[in-house]
Amino acid sequence: MKQAMEIGHGYDGLKKKKTSQLHLAKRSFRKHWQLYLLMIPPILYFVIFKYVPMVGAVIAFKDYNVVEGIFGSPWVGFKHFEAFFQNPVAWDLIKNTLLLSLYHLAVTFPLPIILALALNEIKDGLFKRSVQMFTYAPYFISTVVIVSMIILMLSPRTGIINSFVEFFGFEPINFLGNAEMFRSVFVWSDAWQLTGYSAIIYLAALAGGVDKQQYEAAKMDGASRLQKIWNVDIPGIMPAIVIILILSVGNLMAIGFEKVYLLQNPLNLSTSEILQTYVYKMGIINANFSFSTAVGLFNSVVNLVLLIIVNALAKKVSGDGLW
Repeated sequence: MKQAMEIGHGYDGLKKKKTSQLHLAKRSFRKHWQLYLLMIPPILYFVIFKYVPMVGAVIAFKDYNVVEGIFGSPWVGFKHFEAFFQNPVAWDLIKNTLLLSLYHLAVTFPLPIILALALNEIKDGLFKRSVQMFTYAPYFISTVVIVSMIILMLSPRTGIINSFVEFFGFEPINFLGNAEMFRSVFVWSDAWQLTGYSAIIYLAALAGGVDKQQYEAAKMDGASRLQKIWNVDIPGIMPAIVIILILSVGNLMAIGFEKVYLLQNPLNLSTSEILQTYVYKMGIINANFSFSTAVGLFNSVVNLVLLIIVNALAKKVSGDGLW
């Protein structure tokens, strides 16, 4: 009897707690209904364009054909995954994707931090605003225009870079025709385009996340600029650095498809062919939808595993993480 009464009291307490939470939610909605209304478009975007298409990933385990549809096509299990890993080109694709992604991460991750720290040391004025404008502007140029600029500038005959090379008495270089140079062309052009815009996050963190009293204390202690940056600025923006690093590693295998595909040519294909371009060619051009979906799904699973591992390591080392 006593045990039954305790269970009853526990149930009543849980019911009251749920009622209280529901009441708080209703009151919050009535008070901030405009903010909840603004949340509807992004929620719909993610549901319609991110979550609903995930249902189509089931064709990776089927022999999909258009007539029978997604759910009418026969199941084949891991047939397409096995076909991909038995293909001699698979490991070259994985290697190319990893090398390009790691190179990209090694260059484009620290540069915005360095730029933000440097801009933070400059007093507000014409020079600082000019640097910000010239570094932010390339981000708003479309990928197609950027690729056209790269091709024109690196042209062996008419490119401005090779004009300087010839001026100093050297032979012109076919940058995009050299497979070994493809990664550097891709990564450093991306660094030029993205560094200024990516630095905004760190500038915001420096403006709002670092206590001004710490600057005064460092100044009183006679700290140099480098000491102040190392002991005050970097620890202040460390949570932002960790979060962006986790997200960057989580997208390690999802390096941009458009730019790689537009810069590809038969001469650099040995290093420029990555998983994303292979999926496009197999799925859209060759209409092998099930096989290309299996390759894309493998790529996504690798990204998810990397995200979980890096998040766990970041929480263990710094205490900051996505969850």
